[in-house]
Amino acid sequence: MNSLKIKIEFYERKRIISALKECNWVKARAAKMLGISDRVIGYKIKKYGIREEGDEESRDQVSRNSTQ
Repeated sequence: MNSLKIKIEFYERKRIISALKECNWVKARAAKMLGISDRVIGYKIKKYGIREEGDEESRDQVSRNSTQ
């Protein structure tokens, strides 16, 4: 199912990864850049399985979560 929720999660994950890379993976700076709190970015990183290395594994996890 290609729902709006899945598309939003895909974009959100992509934007968080981009901010983290731009901030050298410093969560507090990336959160500030995105206009969210440290707690929220921590939650989103965990939710989407984002890791500094192994982006392929993280992407697979998001795909599995989206189909549930």
